[in-house]
Amino acid sequence: MSKTALITGITGMVGSHLADLLIRETDWEICGLCRWRSPLDNIEHLIDDINNKRRVRLVYGDLRDAVSIDNAVRSAAPDYVFHLAAQSYPKTSFEAPLDTLDTNIEGTARVLEALRRHAPEAVIHVCASSEVFGRVKQEKLKEMGGVINEECTFHPASPYAISKVGTDLLGRYYAEAYGMTVMTTRMFTHTGPRRGDVFAESTFAKQIAMIEAGLIPPVLKVGNLHSLRTFADVRDAVRAYYMMVTINPVPGEYYNIGGQYTCTVGEMLDFLLSLSPMKDRISVEVDPERLRPIDADLQIPDTSKFTTHTGWKPQIPFEQTMTDLLNYWRSRIERGGKFLQR
Repeated sequence: MSKTALITGITGMVGSHLADLLIRETDWEICGLCRWRSPLDNIEHLIDDINNKRRVRLVYGDLRDAVSIDNAVRSAAPDYVFHLAAQSYPKTSFEAPLDTLDTNIEGTARVLEALRRHAPEAVIHVCASSEVFGRVKQEKLKEMGGVINEECTFHPASPYAISKVGTDLLGRYYAEAYGMTVMTTRMFTHTGPRRGDVFAESTFAKQIAMIEAGLIPPVLKVGNLHSLRTFADVRDAVRAYYMMVTINPVPGEYYNIGGQYTCTVGEMLDFLLSLSPMKDRISVEVDPERLRPIDADLQIPDTSKFTTHTGWKPQIPFEQTMTDLLNYWRSRIERGGKFLQR
C-alpha cells in the first residue's frame, strides 16, 4: 500500500520543490497543507494532477487555527510529515512579532498535537532554521573550528529566529515526551527558482530582470551586503529532507544542513550582476528600509553530523543556483504582469 506524505507549506519554494522530488522519486501520495488564500504560482505545474486526483491533493488549514490543523492531519493520515509552513521572512518579524511567534511556535505545537492524536507513528521532519544561532561570537566560532555545529549556543537576532528556537525545541520535546519520530533541521541559506522576492538574492535577481526588461531604472536597491552566508540549492535541500526521513530516522535528532559555497551578500550580488548584459550600466544603492535592526552573521555550517548519518552532499553548484534563480525571474517577467518593487 502506498505511503502518504503531508507537506505543510506546499505552496512555498521548499514545499513545491519537495513535492516535485517526491513525485519523481517515490510512489507516495502527497497531501499538501495550505491556506485557502495561498498563491498557487509555485505549484501551478501540479494543478492538473490536483484536479484529477493523481497522487496530489490539497487540504486547507491555518497554523493559527487548531481546529483546521486537527481536521487536516486527520484527513491526511500521513506516514511522513514535512512541517515547512511558517512566517519565514526575518525582516517582517520585526514588524509583526506576535504573528510570527504564534504562527511558528504555537502553529508547530498545533501540528505536533494533531499528529500525536491522529498519526503518532508518522516520521516527522520539523524545519527550524540556522537563524537560531544568530550572531555567533568570533571567539565561539574559533572554538568550533570556524564553523557552526549543532551544539552552538542559540543567540537569535530577530523575532523570526526566536520563533524558530521554539520550533526547534518543540520538535525535540515531542520526540522525547511522547516517543514520536520527530527530527529537526537547522537549514542554512537555501535558494533557487521560486524563491520569494523578499529575500536578498531573489530581490536582487528580480530587480536585475526588471531592469533588463526596462521596467525600472538601472538602480539596484540593497540592504546589508556584508553578512557572510553559505548558500545551498533548494533542490539539494529537499533531497536532504527526503533522505532524513527515509534513512534510519532517529527520534529527537537535530541536524545542520547547508551548502558548501560561502561568500558575503555583496559577493553574491556581484555574481548575479556578472550574468547580466547590462552589468556595466547598473548602479547599486543602499535602501535603509531593507536593513534589519540586527542581523545574523558568519553563517557557515558544519554539516558533518548529517552527512555522516545519511551520505547526503550538495550536488548543485552556487553558479547554477544563481543562474537558475535569475532565469526564473526573467521568465516570470517575460510572461507579463505587474510586480512590486521590493
